[in-house]
This record gives sequence, structure tokens and C-alpha cells, in this order.
Amino acid sequence: MSLAEFDSAEGREGRLYELSRGRVTVVDVPNTRHFAQVDEIREQLSSYRRSHPGKIYRIGTGSECKILVPDAQSERHPDLAVYKTPPPDEDVWSMWVPELVIEVVSAGSADRDYNEKPDEYLAFGVAEYWVIDADRGDGGEALVHRRRAGKWARTIIRPPGTCRTRQLAGFELDLTPVFAAARSVAH
Repeated sequence: MSLAEFDSAEGREGRLYELSRGRVTVVDVPNTRHFAQVDEIREQLSSYRRSHPGKIYRIGTGSECKILVPDAQSERHPDLAVYKTPPPDEDVWSMWVPELVIEVVSAGSADRDYNEKPDEYLAFGVAEYWVIDADRGDGGEALVHRRRAGKWARTIIRPPGTCRTRQLAGFELDLTPVFAAARSVAH
């Protein structure tokens, strides 16, 4: 399916859809465990935004923004996207590049989050891409992708470590409460 066809397609209520390399991917609405982690990350980003006015323009979630990758025939809806600047006047979703994209791994999303999305986000121009996975390693881990010389440089961070970004001076994502939020909700 092409991006144009996907844009006009109708879906079923209660489902989320992405176009993954020309194929429609049906995604169940994430569970409360996923939601708890996304909420904790968004809260930390929002706290930074309040204490550093003008550094973050918008923080979007999957239902509020999208990333269009025409060469891959993909439309992605990241769990969190951080935009430092206002959108362009035209063709917003094919041209407005978030500086930071964060995906929280949930049941059924691991292959897309680890294998498909990194290349697409790199091609789109994203500066950093973080994969947050409560079930990896001993107590969870974050795989941080940073753009360097047109490729991703990858770093694994485990609690009690923090994810830092050059995109937001002074911001540190504390992984401990993120993974505690996951543990507070039953699988």
C-alpha cells in the first residue's frame, strides 16, 4: 500500500495503524503498563520544559503526530516525539522533523522498534532515537541511537543510569521511575 492510499484508508475503532514499509500494521491500543512508562517519560520531559522555557516547542504522542517516510512507504506514530521548533507552513508531517523520538517496547512492537524504525527515523532526519524496554536486561534498558556522520551510534543504558541528549541541554531521563512504573502495573 502506498502512503497516499494509507492516508485515505478507514480503520476499525479501537485499533491503531501504521504503514510499515508498504504493509498495514494493526496495533492494539497499548496496555496500561506501556501507558505508565510513556506517562512517566512525558512527565520528565514536561518538567524539563517547565523549567527551561523555550527549549521544547511540543511533545507529541502517537495520536498527535506522525512521521512520513516516502522512500520506505512508512507512516510512523512514535510513542513520544520532541520538537524544538514550530512546524513548517506546508506539508507538516512530511517535513517537521522531531529532534528526539522515543519508543516504549510493548508486546508485538519489538521488531518494529528495534529493526524497522531506526533506519526510517535516520532517513527522516531525527537526531536521536531512544528505545525503552522494561523487559530487556536485568531490570530494563534503553537503547540510545545518536546520529553521527549519517549513521546511528548506539549506546545501552541501564538503571540507575540516565539518558542524556545533546538536543536538550541539561535534560536527563531517569530510567529508574520509568521501569518502576512498568513494574507497578501487572503484565
